[in-house]
Amino acid sequence: MTEQRGIRARFRTAPQWVAVSAAVVVVVVAAVTTALVAPGPHGGSAQAAAPVVPGGQPATSASTAGSPGSSAKPPAHSAKPPVVPDSIVHAAEAAGPAVNITIDDGPDPVWTPQVLQVLKQHHVHATFCMIGPQAAAHPDIVRQVVAAGHRLCDHTVHHDTGMDHKPYAYQKSEIMDALQMIETASGGARVYYYRAPGGAFTPASRALAAQNGMRPLGWNVDTKDFDRPGVSAIVDTVKDEIHNGPTILFHDGGGQRAQTVAALDKTLTWLKGQGYTFSFPKVS
Repeated sequence: MTEQRGIRARFRTAPQWVAVSAAVVVVVVAAVTTALVAPGPHGGSAQAAAPVVPGGQPATSASTAGSPGSSAKPPAHSAKPPVVPDSIVHAAEAAGPAVNITIDDGPDPVWTPQVLQVLKQHHVHATFCMIGPQAAAHPDIVRQVVAAGHRLCDHTVHHDTGMDHKPYAYQKSEIMDALQMIETASGGARVYYYRAPGGAFTPASRALAAQNGMRPLGWNVDTKDFDRPGVSAIVDTVKDEIHNGPTILFHDGGGQRAQTVAALDKTLTWLKGQGYTFSFPKVS
């Protein structure tokens, strides 16, 4: 009987022991949970560690934006480019007798690849002044331009040659919207220059471009290729006006450009024969 009473007593105290043990577990779990979600040094709640992308850098929302089911796009560039001078540039980066080949109004799915082929054959790099919607419509060509070592230039959204007489808000939209389109189409390549359509610069638009890393870009020789005067006439214009300065203007957009392609080939051959080298316009 004594043994039976001892067994019953142990069973009566067992629930108390279980209850105490459970309480201890609850306290421990609460303490751990509090430590995990405790505010950081700036008062924000702790966040889960970001996944790591190739290269060992933590992934941001941009680096994970391309995951399945996500429609977000990465930012055009990771850092804002340096501020550059807002004066209109014509000079070449290279010393000596150097020229800058600039190509406007593209990209065009027919003519830009042909222009790229001519430049490749002559081992010449050029600056492509792109219309924003054209770049957005043909990102594959924009990336071909960048991959070949050429530079990009913002040539606005609508190519409005009268934009210098319109409000600043309109000018800003034309420049900055085109910049975003070109950057996105290129996959984040830097846009080095801004060329106002028809030279319609204003002090405010030049300053805006410069603050966003784009040097205002002029020209010295307008080949008049846009009007398709004939291959010989285009080449002769370069020969007659090259003394005006180093920056030469051609077009790969805005219409049929077979004359431009042929004239560019002949022009590059002639310039090389005259001892010219090829450069980019100065940025800073």
